[in-house]
Amino acid sequence: MIRTIAELRTRLADARAAAPQGTRVALVSTIGALHDGHTDLIRTARESAGIVVVSSFVNPLRFATHAEYEAYPRTPDADAALLERLGVDLVFAPDADELLPAGKATTKVSAGDLGLRYEGRVRPFYFDGLLTVEAQLLNLVRPDVAVYGERDRQRVFLVRRMVRDLFFDVEIVEAETVRSDDGVPISTRLATLDAADRAAAALLPRALEAAASNADRDVDACIAAAQSALMGESRIRLEYLNVVDPATFLPVDEGHQGPALALIAATVGGHRFVDNAEIFVR
Repeated sequence: MIRTIAELRTRLADARAAAPQGTRVALVSTIGALHDGHTDLIRTARESAGIVVVSSFVNPLRFATHAEYEAYPRTPDADAALLERLGVDLVFAPDADELLPAGKATTKVSAGDLGLRYEGRVRPFYFDGLLTVEAQLLNLVRPDVAVYGERDRQRVFLVRRMVRDLFFDVEIVEAETVRSDDGVPISTRLATLDAADRAAAALLPRALEAAASNADRDVDACIAAAQSALMGESRIRLEYLNVVDPATFLPVDEGHQGPALALIAATVGGHRFVDNAEIFVR
């Protein structure tokens, strides 16, 4: 576990010098508490590069309150064992003060108006904090490839846009969402749900399936079908359900035809779940 920026730079330089010329470096950024979804990201990174760097940093800028930040699960021993089994080359796990002295950033990356939509409407601080630390990590590691999961499409879209706008020389690779048998995306939250809440959470991917199945009609039909799949389940508190253009991440225009993304977010058992599905509106 590399704790400081100085050590990261030294170890990265050594790894690059020891590797064959042209060896690529991949970065997988995480906030720890690793699960099967992270395992898939790391395997995707290994397919793309000869040197895999994983960051494990609980970013305080992503949380609304200090209490939420402190409550986030931390499993450093289990994470280290998993990363060793996966053959990760370098693990950057700094303390908060190493990247964010005094727990804040004096210079920030702004997600703009899109950062206040969907997830940003629920957590208006979230994407600015996320992008700020992602920019730091990309600048420190200078990877050839950075791997992100498709489950959080808004994050991926904003990171891609930041990379384009700030001229980071890195390829963004997306890994498919890893799902449990009932279709719910794997996350740290699943283990905290009781049986009834877990059954309710399984309705969220079904709602997305219903949206996709009705995409041959129109966007309103997609949304109505998804809403119908959730009706009667009082354990679900729907936060948003939208169909967006993947090129702009803005709501599709009336009469839209072609590729689109159905986005959903809801609270179940006191935990938030975010998911999405590719659809084709005809």
